[in-house]
Amino acid sequence: MPSRTAGTRETSAVRGGGRAPVTPRKVGGGGPRGLYERARRAWDRPLTAYYVIVGAGLLITALGLVMVYSASMITALRYDLVPSYFFRKQFFAALLGAGLLLLASRMPVKLHRALAYPILVGAIFLMVLVQIPGIGVSVGGNQNWISLGGPFMLQPSEFGKLALILWGADLLARKQDMKLLTQWKHMLVPLVPGTFLLLGLIMLGGDMGTAIILTAILFGLLWTAGAPTRLFVGVLTVAGVIGLLLIRTSPHRLKRFACIGASDPGGVGDPCWQAAHGIYALASGGWFGSGLGASVEKWGQLPEAHTDFIFAVTGEELGLAGTLSVLALFAALGYAGIRVAGRTEDPFVRFAAGGVTTWITAQAVVNIGAVLGLLPIAGVPLPLFSYGGSALLPTMFAVGLLIAFARQEPAAKAALALRRPGWGKRAGGRWKSMRRRVKKRPSGER
Repeated sequence: MPSRTAGTRETSAVRGGGRAPVTPRKVGGGGPRGLYERARRAWDRPLTAYYVIVGAGLLITALGLVMVYSASMITALRYDLVPSYFFRKQFFAALLGAGLLLLASRMPVKLHRALAYPILVGAIFLMVLVQIPGIGVSVGGNQNWISLGGPFMLQPSEFGKLALILWGADLLARKQDMKLLTQWKHMLVPLVPGTFLLLGLIMLGGDMGTAIILTAILFGLLWTAGAPTRLFVGVLTVAGVIGLLLIRTSPHRLKRFACIGASDPGGVGDPCWQAAHGIYALASGGWFGSGLGASVEKWGQLPEAHTDFIFAVTGEELGLAGTLSVLALFAALGYAGIRVAGRTEDPFVRFAAGGVTTWITAQAVVNIGAVLGLLPIAGVPLPLFSYGGSALLPTMFAVGLLIAFARQEPAAKAALALRRPGWGKRAGGRWKSMRRRVKKRPSGER
């Protein structure tokens, strides 16, 4: 029951024309519901997606450098190289990638759209060069590399992913501005034929894994553009039939499907050898792993320990805690990308952010699913994490795209403007001048 004094004080304030005092209510409270409310409010802040993309992208890259060094030492020694050989190359690529990330994050959206066609033409030109004898190099049975001289090689199909995203986003954005995306033929043409051109050049070299990721990017663009269910299912069915034919006509790909969930490695050279030893590496890691650098499987038992199966070495050395941390970082990056795509009013930003998010998350799922024995081994690296400069450079540029798009949100632009050095100095100057105006109280005054 309220006290008489409190009631009298409130009545007097109202009678005197003043405003009755309002007791501040504690927002959120304790318990799971309060924690959820605080987390939701923190996520709704203007710069949350910006900081999550920057933080998750850099953390994945930094942890990947550490694991590349640990997983590649034995491979380097096997080829009579210094233990840090692969790490040095990856570190150099990471430095170049950091420059591309910073460049992409500072470029205006109009410039990104202007680069769409030059990047597409350049990627197609390089993918054609791969098929020319004497220029293209075959690695692991796939003809999809170009030698740059010395130890440096380039895989043009990795840049084809970025080219498809920028070109497809610009194409769909222009058609949306002209109100043409309501017609199925304008949604599919020329996006689907252009994607099939890239897929054909990739499949000439036998790289089924990259073709899967490129197909996922196409579906991501169509989904973001609001393709109707019938159209989406139709394109998915056609792609599934083509993929099934490519698998059935290749005994090597059929054997990879037979190795899903395999726990018996058979003999050396068996198609399931890599899949089984990847499971062994994860199983021996326990909760917190055997320690950084203490992997046993990388001593010749696990092929491609620093590239396609680096997640298995991470599980063996860092344990379940390390693998869950990597998964959490990819989940945060993907969720932030979805938020950027969902909150923007620019159609190009929405399509490009959706394409980049689809690329990174789909490739992470395919790679980790293969290591866990849930999917066939597709031969694709873990984005930002596995060894390979050709994969790292365009992916870091794509993360820079997400950063640039996150900065373009109106609320984020306003929040960043308040944090400029000039504003801070002016605000600090006003604060100091206000402090000088306050008179010093006598020592006995409270």
